[in-house]
Amino acid sequence: MSGKVLVVDDSATVRQQVRLALTQAGYDVLEAVDGVEGLQKIQQGDGIKVVVCDVNMPRMTGIEMLEKCQQGNHQVAVLMLTTEGQPAMIQKA
Repeated sequence: MSGKVLVVDDSATVRQQVRLALTQAGYDVLEAVDGVEGLQKIQQGDGIKVVVCDVNMPRMTGIEMLEKCQQGNHQVAVLMLTTEGQPAMIQKA
């Protein structure tokens, strides 16, 4: 795959598990601990093509990060991770 996958999650364990699975599949993986750091990495234009992102994080949620990406016209595919089961949250994501 050309480009990189960014994993954004405040849980180090989740980041490590997702990184392991993706690197074993041959992907180049970057990590961020929250939406603020994730947005900074996306804005740097470091070849990130896909973002795997948690919804609930401190400082900036995954939803807020996505809204800022859209405002900045950053083109990345996003896969949201969450334990939220609320239909409104699922629809918003």
